[in-house]
Amino acid sequence: MRKETKKYYFTVEGETEKWYFEWLQRVINSAPSALYTVKFDCSVQKDPLKRAKSLILLEKTYITHIMDRESEEEIHVRQFETALSRMKAAEKIGKSIKYYLGYSNFAFELWIILHKADCNGLLTHRRQYLVPLNRAYAEQFENLDQYKHEGNFKRILGKLTLDDVGQAVRRSKTIMQTNQDNGCVFRQYKGYRYYIENPSLSLWSVVEKIMNECGLL
Repeated sequence: MRKETKKYYFTVEGETEKWYFEWLQRVINSAPSALYTVKFDCSVQKDPLKRAKSLILLEKTYITHIMDRESEEEIHVRQFETALSRMKAAEKIGKSIKYYLGYSNFAFELWIILHKADCNGLLTHRRQYLVPLNRAYAEQFENLDQYKHEGNFKRILGKLTLDDVGQAVRRSKTIMQTNQDNGCVFRQYKGYRYYIENPSLSLWSVVEKIMNECGLL
């Protein structure tokens, strides 16, 4: 019997995020035990409002914006808050859109590492993800640009399984629980909650939701 299809909408900041969700769609749809077929409508678009205006929608639609909180420098804080403002504005254009925040602090590399290993230590710059990335995937990338090259990144994805996705969700939840236990306080902007401390992330929550709905967690 043909499975019902569930559609999920994303806006992402870069190609690596898009490649990841294309991979995740593929492996979920290849899993015999998945309750649904999934379709990810994933657009590389840093402006959530622009994305929302381009969509033709007939019903209430949930979109997750995948983004980095790159640092606490003024320029990065301003970029982050601008994106949150545009997400909130997208909900007010009369298209029944609800935007969710899938952030990583500092970067999407944190989420990729968590598929294979813990990454709980405080970092001072995103380039410090290189060592745990290389260790987790038995690679020897010289810098993050090399890791983000399409062929290299997709080779990393080829080392992953749905079980690894479940481990990334588990490790992410541990990070967020540790932040809570350590007395970190959620900040709020335009109704969206996040930690300014690293590591922290909310990207896992949408992946957990998809996996649960498909009966894979």
